[in-house]
Amino acid sequence: MGRIMAIDCGRKRCGVAVSDVLRIAAGGLPTVRTCDLEAFVTDYCSREPVDRIIIGHPLTLRGEDSESMRYIRPLVNRLRKLLPDMEFEEVDERFTSAQAHRDMITAGFKKSDRQRKDLADEMAAVLILNLWLETH
Repeated sequence: MGRIMAIDCGRKRCGVAVSDVLRIAAGGLPTVRTCDLEAFVTDYCSREPVDRIIIGHPLTLRGEDSESMRYIRPLVNRLRKLLPDMEFEEVDERFTSAQAHRDMITAGFKKSDRQRKDLADEMAAVLILNLWLETH
């Protein structure tokens, strides 16, 4: 059984998280610049068994695609071409960034750490993966 990877795509950075091989726990990986994501994901998948990639799908409160999908969709399509045998799945990611900030406050992160957008992106990817793991 391979790992599950989750990606929280952003214009500048992408948060990335992976499960353990038993698919019980999610852990964050270093945040990746969006321009480097394709190389990062293909390299990681060549070194570790990954069965599925979960992509955060940003929706509006009405349940429609958000404006962000304009740049996320082409990125995901490029990943699908690079990894043709990989299973991809989109998961509603509404409120994951806000939840990540709340979790940082609850965990007692210093204000300077809470302002680090890369850390929030990583935590958002972990939340997306945990949501998927809880429902599967």
